[in-house]
Amino acid sequence: MTAYALLDLVPVVEGGTVAAALANAADLARYAEAHGYTRYWVAEHPGMAGIASAATAVVIAHVAAATRTIRVGAGGIMLPNHAPLVIAVQFGSLDALFPGRIDLGLGRAPGSDQRVARAMRRTLETDADAFPQDVLELQSYFADDGRMGIVATPGAGADPQMWILGSSLFGAQLAAALGLPFAFASHFAPDALDQALAIYRRDFRPSAKLARPYAMAGFNVFAADTDAEAELLASSQQQAFVALRTGAPRKLPPPVPGYRETLGAQGAAILNHVLSCSAVGGPAKVAREIAAFVERTGVDEVMIASAIYDHDARKRSIALAAQAMRDIAADRAA
Repeated sequence: MTAYALLDLVPVVEGGTVAAALANAADLARYAEAHGYTRYWVAEHPGMAGIASAATAVVIAHVAAATRTIRVGAGGIMLPNHAPLVIAVQFGSLDALFPGRIDLGLGRAPGSDQRVARAMRRTLETDADAFPQDVLELQSYFADDGRMGIVATPGAGADPQMWILGSSLFGAQLAAALGLPFAFASHFAPDALDQALAIYRRDFRPSAKLARPYAMAGFNVFAADTDAEAELLASSQQQAFVALRTGAPRKLPPPVPGYRETLGAQGAAILNHVLSCSAVGGPAKVAREIAAFVERTGVDEVMIASAIYDHDARKRSIALAAQAMRDIAADRAA
């Protein structure tokens, strides 16, 4: 069976608060756990008004404390923003608090603009090219192999599940070289998806952590009881993407009927491209489109993203997505 996971940027909706967004995150994670999701990830996007998960380790602790069995983690930590020792200590603490349940996805982008990146590490040069070395340093702290000359406490001996994230070929190459699981951000950067997966599988080197390649890919799902309702729900994410791409990021706005038609052909083409790995519709349509994505990519796990303004509608969407994944598994077993 293809596993399914949930990516939550912990959206702050227009008219809402960070406190409400964090409360919703815990509730959503419990709901995902009850519907068979394998993991729940939050992402580091500092300095963005519509995202409440920038203090990623803190949010992970909040969510893990509210759940019992689902894996909880970062999708991801933007490692150029941090000294690897800081992340080793944070995730060593999380692993001690919630053993066997913590994931650490690592990305090399800043997760925000350059002004915020400089503020995150204001005394250091942020160098994405140092990312592979930072990953190795982080692994060394967890392994407590003495290579760094420092014992990370907590952190030494911790065993969070480490992933390499990517939206280009670089992450696929690094994950393959290190023998780590790989997650591709196709929910917003779909262009290199197929090539990245092919490179990862071709070049994978078994490691002590992973004997064979394990790939996950992001996929947006906006599901409702009818196609029309789902199209309306999806307009919140569409508005947010347009705002981000035009340099004016905002809180997640309420849905707008007929929003795509207001953009014209060029705007609609932009959305069609950036959100091409998406399913929008009622149960049958969503199930078909998720099945097609799984068939196309052959991924071991689908990371479902579903930024919906209304919390109850969002829960309904992830329940329908879970049912679609179970139906896919049943069809394959038949």
